[in-house]
Amino acid sequence: MSDLHARQLVRLTGLLQLETRVRAAAGDELSFLMVNETLNAVRYRQALLWRAAPVSRIVAVSGVATPDAHAPFVVWMSRLCRALECRKTDGIQELTADDVAPDLRSEWPQWLPAYVVWIPLAPRLGALVLAREETLGEADRHLLGFLADAYAHAWRAQLPKVNFRDRAFYASPRKKALMAAAALALVGACFVPGRQSVLAPAEIIPREPAVIRAPLEGVVDNVLVKPNESVTQGQILFALDQRRLRNQLEVALRAHDAADTELRQARQFAVVDYKVRASLPGLQGKFDQAAAEVAYLREQLQRVEVRAPQNGLAVFDDPNDWLGRPVAIGERVMLVADPSHVEVEARVPVADAIDLNIGGPVRVFLNIDPERARKAVLTFVSYQAQRGVDGTLAYRVKARLADDVPPRIGVKGTAKLYGEQVPLAYAIFRRPMSAIRQWLGL
Repeated sequence: MSDLHARQLVRLTGLLQLETRVRAAAGDELSFLMVNETLNAVRYRQALLWRAAPVSRIVAVSGVATPDAHAPFVVWMSRLCRALECRKTDGIQELTADDVAPDLRSEWPQWLPAYVVWIPLAPRLGALVLAREETLGEADRHLLGFLADAYAHAWRAQLPKVNFRDRAFYASPRKKALMAAAALALVGACFVPGRQSVLAPAEIIPREPAVIRAPLEGVVDNVLVKPNESVTQGQILFALDQRRLRNQLEVALRAHDAADTELRQARQFAVVDYKVRASLPGLQGKFDQAAAEVAYLREQLQRVEVRAPQNGLAVFDDPNDWLGRPVAIGERVMLVADPSHVEVEARVPVADAIDLNIGGPVRVFLNIDPERARKAVLTFVSYQAQRGVDGTLAYRVKARLADDVPPRIGVKGTAKLYGEQVPLAYAIFRRPMSAIRQWLGL
């Protein structure tokens, strides 16, 4: 026997032995043999096993007991395998850096030699990847074809087989009756009436508060109370800058004095001068106008100090945000609210909106006490959706709490609002049905 025939016989014997070991392997031993023992049949620098389903990932790397999914080499090879898997080509493929995308091509020399052999094992199963320094010969290609068939057969043999016809309960009449009864019970449960509900972010707000607005146009000079401070009726809350009004009042007083002097002089000469007597009504009107302007400015000066109309809490943000800030007439600055009169305000997104009836039940879960559900009654539902701070359209709803001890104003939480009675199937599939309808354009 020649040396060539002897080497071919040894190689064939090694191939048969490897095939026997692969078919007898169990669990992780199979993947270990595929990436390490293939070296006895074909030379390569490195090998890895790619699993396509149910989760695409690298399950074995030659020379490594357990591959690290976050290692740079494994991460880059996973990207390469996904790209090669998308080609959906049959048979063994030999590739170089020129056959892949530019983003993979730039890093190819860092991780791999010149050639990569992609060996698909079975449809939707996976592939064996070999990294080689030289191109694949025809004899090696045939040899890898036999090995790929053996590897795929052994791998499929380890997959769990689901065959309902072979299960005992499928063929058992008793089991069939139980399954039919369970199916009927499930269908019947879909028609069980249940109440629709929706969750919405909620906040405790004052009920019927006194809105403190700017009485005139000006600049906030001083804020004399702190946020959430208790105030009494008549207490000064904030004051506007008086300098502009005082200057206007001084000018108006000078004009008033001038008009008064001019009117008195005209009355003295009116006895002997007919023309002066005829000008008295005009001078009297000018004097009255100046007097009215002085009275108006004095009244405005009295309004620069804004006082609390009732007892309660001063509800507003940081006072520093208002100091030196110009305000318009009627602009809201703060609220004076009774801490014992509060209600719940919630915003129901348009996508989650359901039919809500006034007087319906509401359960409120506050963030400071999430385990306790507070009962409330729905009192208001807006007819038009408004855009919130986060940019989403939502309906504004209010509910009155039934607790004797009201929570603090400003506390946030979640409100669960209940709607009409509907079948359970409608309550469960309402959102998916709405999404499908919008997607189909029906």
